Amino acid sequence: MRTVSILGATGSVGTSTLDLIDRNRDSFEVVALTAHSDVKGLADAARRTRARFAAIGDAALGGALAEALTGTGIETGAGEGALIEAAARDADWTMASIVGCAGLKPVMAALKRGATVALANKESLVSAGDLMTLTARTHGATLLPVDSEHNAIFQCLDRDRLDKVRRIILTASGGPFRTWSPAEMAGVTPERAVKHPNWSMGAKISIDSATMMNKGLELIEAHHLFPVGHERIDILVHPQSVIHSMVEYVDGSTLAQLGTPDMRTPIAHALAWPQRMAAPAERLDLARIGSLSFEVPDPVRFPALALARAAVEAGGARPAILNAANEQAVAAFLGRRIAFLDIAAIVAKVLDSYDPSSPTSLDEVFAIDAEARRLATAMMEEKAA
Repeated sequence: MRTVSILGATGSVGTSTLDLIDRNRDSFEVVALTAHSDVKGLADAARRTRARFAAIGDAALGGALAEALTGTGIETGAGEGALIEAAARDADWTMASIVGCAGLKPVMAALKRGATVALANKESLVSAGDLMTLTARTHGATLLPVDSEHNAIFQCLDRDRLDKVRRIILTASGGPFRTWSPAEMAGVTPERAVKHPNWSMGAKISIDSATMMNKGLELIEAHHLFPVGHERIDILVHPQSVIHSMVEYVDGSTLAQLGTPDMRTPIAHALAWPQRMAAPAERLDLARIGSLSFEVPDPVRFPALALARAAVEAGGARPAILNAANEQAVAAFLGRRIAFLDIAAIVAKVLDSYDPSSPTSLDEVFAIDAEARRLATAMMEEKAA
């Protein structure tokens, strides 16, 4: 029996992970679950899985969680410290799916245990990739990618012969506005932008997909997970989302991982690794699909791609600034304070105006993150004035 913890248990990745565990109760024991503010969802999941510990990120909701779990024998906690405690509790396998840079400290706590960490929080690796990978190596931890694209690469990559890899190809659906002009995108609403054509995801990642910043963040993530050099990582638009990514080798062979767009497939791969387990995803029927298409992404209509490529090439603090400014801009768009096309424009302005030294500690990462957010907020307020 494998002991597991799920950081971000009530989000889309967390609930998919719980679904797989519910289907395989005899194989997994739940040590800890966390959520940001969904007390009911967290309490229900904790009772159902008989988790030992449940933590709510919003400190003000600690009492409500404790009350919801009264009489169950499940320990509870609240606030950032409780999230870190959940990650630090002894578990064989930890799902890291807290959205945004808020997941960085808990992920680092899990890595310092030498645990196997299934990473669905790309923002942590984008903001502190060098520190995270160093921590994993130092403590003997294993990072397993859960994003469908990175999990596909993980399955296709010969890690013992990276010198034989010609390039890694990240596939992208293109999002809901793949064929739209900038004029058409200018007036889109949050409700329209979160409607991804293929995947069911949370609001933030759905907006990132619509701007294609999500693919830019994945480029930076892939750079840290698969050390072949960022210049050997390409992006290819594939609207059907059947091929989740590919690895091309020097002999001309290209290996691809295919599947239906269901996050339970990559989660199941990470949850059972190095074995495999059954998952309820719809089986792939290529005859019914009929054809697959591909196109080169357009960096003019989707400037977030160029911003991310420049950030990974420059390294240092640039990816952290990109991520923080984007998080602030996406939140403002979802709150109807800026327009859709303003998201990438704000990120570009912050990158142009702020260039600190490379971070050497988590405290420095958080300081850079905070200043980038402050600048983004100030620029948006100035634009609105």
